[in-house]
Amino acid sequence: MFIARALRPAFQMLSFAFAAIFLVVAYFALPAVAQTATNSDYRIRPGDVLELTVFGEPTLSQKELKVLPGGAVVTPLAGQVRVGGLTPTQGGNAIARALAKYLRDPKVSLAVTLVGPLDVYVLGNVKTPGKYQVQPESRVLDAIAAAGGLGPVDGNYPTARLSVGDTVREVSLQDLLQKGDLSGNVPLANQMTVYVPSPITFDVLVFGAVDKPGDVAMHPGDRLVAAIARAGNSPKANSDLNRIVVRRDIGDGKVSTQTINLYEVYKNGDINNDLVMQKGDYVYVPEGRGKRDLVSPLAGILGGFSLLFRR
Repeated sequence: MFIARALRPAFQMLSFAFAAIFLVVAYFALPAVAQTATNSDYRIRPGDVLELTVFGEPTLSQKELKVLPGGAVVTPLAGQVRVGGLTPTQGGNAIARALAKYLRDPKVSLAVTLVGPLDVYVLGNVKTPGKYQVQPESRVLDAIAAAGGLGPVDGNYPTARLSVGDTVREVSLQDLLQKGDLSGNVPLANQMTVYVPSPITFDVLVFGAVDKPGDVAMHPGDRLVAAIARAGNSPKANSDLNRIVVRRDIGDGKVSTQTINLYEVYKNGDINNDLVMQKGDYVYVPEGRGKRDLVSPLAGILGGFSLLFRR
């Protein structure tokens, strides 16, 4: 008896915890279904389950009438009737018109008893873009999860764009994922497109004494040191960072050429003199003439950049 009394507060706290969890789940799951199934403006779509009532004709009524992929239902006597895209009231009227060939003034009621899965398109910076079917209570994060999650992100998470027809809404994934602002985890709608922008990148060509010569992906504001780090600057490359040559198209058929001593830039601490890269830049790194200085401050900086920008 004593043990039961002692444990009673713990059980009460546990009950409150489960109740709180249930309320949270109910709050974020049920509204989407309710708004979809009970809204008088709801449009019937493939996968929905309907209840058909033909008053005075119990043999023609059906408890579970599934909407076929083309948007039609198959009813007794009336046969195939297209109800996809119609409201339940309009769908009932369509069935009544079909039955009017056989019955005098049929009275028909049509109701949605189970909402079918949603078709959503998840595009942009996700691992597997494409068309997905999700449950009617699904939200933005469910769509992104169905597509395998987000692709590579540098810096803050992007702002996703949700569109249905002419209606477009933006959702900050930074607020949703980083700050936990669940107001952005909005319900999905049928035929909605969820677009996640990719990080803005451009290519520069880095060749010469680097580990992986070729095109290197850069982001706006990235400097020459980032380009060298991404191309690889191991001791085996034997790069001469005192004589890096950058060729740049400046328009009107003109090309500028700069020779940059990247070692001196960082030795003097004047990072602003490290060249900001532009789309289409050509970066040539010559081979070192002698033994490379592996203990230079720049070697540590490049090593850090190499880890940061590894793909």
